[in-house]
Amino acid sequence: MVFDVQSIDCRSSGAQASLASSLRETGFAVLREHPIPASLIKSVYEGWAGFFASEEKFAYRADPATYAGFFPFRTENAKDALAKDLKEFYHVYPGHPLPAALAADTKALYDGLVELGATLLSWLERNTPAAVASKFSEPLTGMIDGSSQNLLRILHYPPIQQDAEADAVRAAAHEDINLITLLVSGSAPGLEARDSGGTWHAVPCDPGMITVNAGDMLQKASGGYYPSTTHRVVNPEPGLNISRYSMPMFLHPRPEVRLDENYTADSYLQERLREIGLKR
Repeated sequence: MVFDVQSIDCRSSGAQASLASSLRETGFAVLREHPIPASLIKSVYEGWAGFFASEEKFAYRADPATYAGFFPFRTENAKDALAKDLKEFYHVYPGHPLPAALAADTKALYDGLVELGATLLSWLERNTPAAVASKFSEPLTGMIDGSSQNLLRILHYPPIQQDAEADAVRAAAHEDINLITLLVSGSAPGLEARDSGGTWHAVPCDPGMITVNAGDMLQKASGGYYPSTTHRVVNPEPGLNISRYSMPMFLHPRPEVRLDENYTADSYLQERLREIGLKR
């Protein structure tokens, strides 16, 4: 089965239509020549690598009321998975504390990804068939306008302890909760997506690329037109067993936005947070 995730030059005249068709066909697309500076991405990765290697991280434990802050190793599991994922991470929300040395660059990346995400949602609006777009409770760009729920997650996957962690993977098979995800290329390979026939495919992670994928909320809002594709992060081969870092930006609607007749953005989010072990 062909799983053709399109690699899209953001400057090209066909970029907008290509994004919509790739998300429609595979749930994924890869962006090249996007506006996020490579120097900023490099700086943020280096800064957070130092943070995860330090004891400072434990002073920033996540606030259970806001989910902003640091989540220790093996905190989260994929929906229906028995084992916790082999990762630790930090949730960046606007207005919540960040380590002082990392704040300026992290905020710049956050703001740049939200702006890019709004642009991509506008591309989808223009290239979604009218019959599908009529299902949206409001325009896609309007759904995130003023949202405080947009989440930048800084992820660290430590080297695998082969004997102690034989029951788990870095990120078990799952779908994202939100509208779309913008994933700055990870520091090492490992991301895979599953096609409709059940075959797994490596997603390109060339330096400078940003991977875009549709989440469950977009799938719901579009009546299934844009599929929320299952993906995972596999454990490394023994010879490549080093830390991996990743930075997905999850674009979330405002809590009151209606996704379909059964869910608002908030009611769906709260249900999924319970399923993945972040909320009791």
